[in-house]
Amino acid sequence: MWVLDASVALRWVLEEEAHPDARHVLERLIERPAQFAVPELFTFETYSVICRVHPHPTRAYRSAILPHLVGGMLRYPMTEELADLAFDFVDMGLTGYDATYAALARIVRGRWLTFDAAAHRRIDSQGVSFLLGRGLPGGLLEDVSGSAPK
Repeated sequence: MWVLDASVALRWVLEEEAHPDARHVLERLIERPAQFAVPELFTFETYSVICRVHPHPTRAYRSAILPHLVGGMLRYPMTEELADLAFDFVDMGLTGYDATYAALARIVRGRWLTFDAAAHRRIDSQGVSFLLGRGLPGGLLEDVSGSAPK
């Protein structure tokens, strides 16, 4: 399972932040939404940034974020288990926000996809994050049929 960071989704919306890795993640999310998860925090993080920097925030949020939130992706609430695991990642130097993503990756036995190099570096040894920007993780490179794209 892939835990989607707000930094990835915002690259779908903000032209100056666009990146091919983010676009590829979006394609996979559309094809296989059940393989993706976000902490509920994701909804508020993306909303806040889009409202602050996008020239047409309502339209952008409704078209780029909301369809995926109701399209089969797991939206995970703040539970005691998530909070307890997140505290461990805060102790490793992550912010409370980033720790929530990392903790969710641990819960769903997945990887947190992020463009945040500093956060990824702090927890790289834990095996719960993948830094986008220099390529994609192997399991995300496969198309729907299970083979790597040509």
